[in-house]
Amino acid sequence: MYDVRTRYLADAVATAGPAKLLTMLYDRLLLDLDRAEVRLRAGDRVGGTSQLGHAQEIVAELMANLDVDAWDGAERLLSVYTFLLSELIGAGTSGDADRVAACRGVVAPLAETWREAAAL
Repeated sequence: MYDVRTRYLADAVATAGPAKLLTMLYDRLLLDLDRAEVRLRAGDRVGGTSQLGHAQEIVAELMANLDVDAWDGAERLLSVYTFLLSELIGAGTSGDADRVAACRGVVAPLAETWREAAAL
């Protein structure tokens, strides 16, 4: 079935530049973390871990596309991504909403920094 919203999102991703794609990934990562935390706090472990699974995929994608030779801070950013991935996996296996909230606390300032960089 043709879905206008799905087509719009696909077109937005296909036409976005690298900086915009990065900010879109971070925005979706934040959304996944928010949804996971809400679901886990509500006792919906299946729904929460599903959202965490998608968040893990995003972090893995960020890791895979990070060129550690491109700039001095890239290795440190990779270590942050590695930490996040480990914490997201742990939060999923334990159903720990507080761990998800802590991950969001790490991701939010990164997302804001990338938004500011993309605006330049």
